[in-house]
Amino acid sequence: MIQSATPPNPAAPQPAAPRVNPLQRIWLREIGMERLWLRPAPAPSRPAAEPQALVSKPVLPAAAPPAEVSARPAVVAPVVAPAAEPAAARPGMPASILNRNGPPPRPAPKAAEEAPAPAPIPVAEAIRNSSLDEMREQVVACEACGLCKGRRNAVFGHGGQPTRWLVVGEAPGEQEDRQGQPFVGRSGQLLDAMLSAVSMSRERDVFITNVIKCRPPGNRNPKPEEIAACSPYLMRQIALLKPERILVLGRFAAQTLLGTDATIGSLRGRIHQLKTDEGLQIPAVVSYHPAYLLRSPVEKARAWQDLQLAARMG
Repeated sequence: MIQSATPPNPAAPQPAAPRVNPLQRIWLREIGMERLWLRPAPAPSRPAAEPQALVSKPVLPAAAPPAEVSARPAVVAPVVAPAAEPAAARPGMPASILNRNGPPPRPAPKAAEEAPAPAPIPVAEAIRNSSLDEMREQVVACEACGLCKGRRNAVFGHGGQPTRWLVVGEAPGEQEDRQGQPFVGRSGQLLDAMLSAVSMSRERDVFITNVIKCRPPGNRNPKPEEIAACSPYLMRQIALLKPERILVLGRFAAQTLLGTDATIGSLRGRIHQLKTDEGLQIPAVVSYHPAYLLRSPVEKARAWQDLQLAARMG
């Protein structure tokens, strides 16, 4: 409760005017100060109220009437602590970590499967000791270049063994990609007719393959990196088959095997010597690709001359 100071008493006597003798009154009248001097003095100003002191007194709850007192014990509501303010967000740090009590969690150890994959083994190293059948499986599973992403079938090669002639083309076409066999479309039919004209057959003594084992998109020309990635398969095939001679069909195949950038017109019509890593010297004849002959039938006469040159070597 608040206690206030006692208010002033309005009935208290007011201060009287100052007393003067007659001589002083005459002097005050002469100078015109009689009324002002003899006016009663104003009451003293009321002093400012003292600051009111706040006195707190315990307030006891009123006792409940006996009839309203309940026999059940009072239920005390649990005291709920106010929710903590969320911590200010920091760039790059989730709020779940900022608002967590205790030390920050330790980072979970990386799983073993997250370790970087080992570098792929180069093709030449992977097939160094492979047999022909083992290498066929390696070609089917090969991912050495990007051509594996768009192929249907890798084309390893097909033919008779022992091999007298090795026929090397450039890359599989649409039909070869569908069937997984080399030279099976119109160009394959023309090649079979050309071989038959010199008493050769892919089922008996000719093995047919390509420099590139997967079809380039849209039958485009093979890229240098694709040739570099795939040519070890061809060189291993040559080392295992040990053909008597090689008939090279097309510019890319001729430039890859002979290590040159010369045109096919300057490479055909003569015998080249292909030296293998094992030291073998294998004669090779360059000619036009059957697909080119289908587009340019006038060149079939030159292709016939190349076949006869290859046949005379044996």
